[in-house]
Amino acid sequence: MNKDFFRVVSPARFLELLGQFPPLAAETVELDAARGRFLARDVVAAEDVPPRSRAAMDGYAVRAADVFGAGEANPAYLDCAMDVPIGVIPSAPLPPGTCARIVTGGMLPEGADAVVMVEHTFDMGAGVVEFRKFAAPGDHVMHRGDDARVGVVALPAGRRLRAQEIGLLAALGVTCPAVGARPRVAVLSTGDELTPIHATPPPGGIRDVNTHALCALLRDFGAKPVALGLVPDDQQAIHAALALAVADSDAVLVSGGSSVGARDFTLAALAALHDSEILAHGVAVSPGKPTILARVGLKPVIGLPGQVTSAQVVMTLFGKPLVERLMGDPHALTRKPFTFPATLARNLASKPGREDHVRVRLEYVGGDIPLAHPVLGRSGLLKTLLDADGLVAIDAACEGLEAGSRVAVRPL
Repeated sequence: MNKDFFRVVSPARFLELLGQFPPLAAETVELDAARGRFLARDVVAAEDVPPRSRAAMDGYAVRAADVFGAGEANPAYLDCAMDVPIGVIPSAPLPPGTCARIVTGGMLPEGADAVVMVEHTFDMGAGVVEFRKFAAPGDHVMHRGDDARVGVVALPAGRRLRAQEIGLLAALGVTCPAVGARPRVAVLSTGDELTPIHATPPPGGIRDVNTHALCALLRDFGAKPVALGLVPDDQQAIHAALALAVADSDAVLVSGGSSVGARDFTLAALAALHDSEILAHGVAVSPGKPTILARVGLKPVIGLPGQVTSAQVVMTLFGKPLVERLMGDPHALTRKPFTFPATLARNLASKPGREDHVRVRLEYVGGDIPLAHPVLGRSGLLKTLLDADGLVAIDAACEGLEAGSRVAVRPL
């Protein structure tokens, strides 16, 4: 077989290429199973939430104009016209010059536009309340429709459902939201040297790390991993395994055999699949340069390096955005990753022309900004990931960073 040299694309271009794979179809799930999923359709409120204006504090509902200018030295005095128990709609408006005793969550009587906290009042007895603080309209009031207004989009399509979004859906009575499906991602590991983890490797052999690490990452990302086992370094065997994997999944990860050596058959096996196209063979990152991106029909296949560190870094950079796009996140490929600041503890060299992702260990030595210690080592060693708290990216045009530089750390 003729071996091609890498046709390397930039990390930005690799993400652009992932954009040609459409999100999966929507499905409905029980609300309590929807955490971490992405809404497939806008949720339009069928009612106002809250349905009536309510008190946000224990105290007294008032017309703000009636306590204008009140203070410790110049208190206002109002008659208490009513008590408002929780869950009871006041039967009458609040007369001017009066107040209503109310608890948190109680519904404001018509005419009241503010709540004065009980701490700033004194019950004088005989139905008279002293106000030692003024109130502006809206103080300590949850207005009708503040969380959601009838007929208005309460949550847009593509929104990730966290606990707070789940809470709003519950308040709206949405029991089964429509969300993007969780992708089934097939995982294959290639290599004659690999053995299952329950077996004792022969001389020169190693246990299969990537299948289990990649499946764990996929679960973290929200996908449903499907481990398809080990495949020997044989082009026909890899081709057959890939064909089965593509037929039974939404995306495929295959680790090993993605470089240009004599035993690297993944590229040729992918190219031989029906309706396939090699979109990239190589990405300008370190570790992870020999990464393949292919299209088989409308399904993505990523050929990952066999080195364990390289495979996991590539998954962090590209696997996570791909999974989230398939799940329906419209910003998965364009959103800047979350980072936090640190100070580089030592000089760090980098080779121009590639984006370097250096593992770092954090040390907190006082103050808010930790020190980032580079964790250097071969990409075939797990230790560099085990000792690391995050990644620091060095731009492809940069020859390195100096000790003391402020850096952005991407958590691992």
